[in-house]
Amino acid sequence: MSQTGESLKKRILAVDDSAIVLTRISGILRDTYEVITVNSGVRALRYLELEKPDLILLDIQMAQQDGIETLREIRNREECGDIPVIMLTGVETKDAVLESSRLGICDYLLKPFSSAELHKRISRVFEQEEKGEEKP
Repeated sequence: MSQTGESLKKRILAVDDSAIVLTRISGILRDTYEVITVNSGVRALRYLELEKPDLILLDIQMAQQDGIETLREIRNREECGDIPVIMLTGVETKDAVLESSRLGICDYLLKPFSSAELHKRISRVFEQEEKGEEKP
């Protein structure tokens, strides 16, 4: 059985409680990455029990469990603690950005964002990760 190009793509987990945002992210990224979308922090944590994506796009403001709490739980899981996370937010609040930074995010992106900006931020994370892997 031959490997398809799909299996060679990096996997991104997008977490947002807006179906519109998830559809947009998927549309922007699907040609370059394998995109998995979930509409809550709880569902993201369930997914992470089964799979480990290469990157997580995580909305800060969500019902039930917000992105900060979800990120805190992700970082507390040994098998997930090193997954790069880019936070997405519609409102730039200093406290949320500071708390996200303390929890080890790679970057954050204000909504609405352009396709080019989303690709640029993701590429930067993967480039930094590759450079880090090359170090002895």
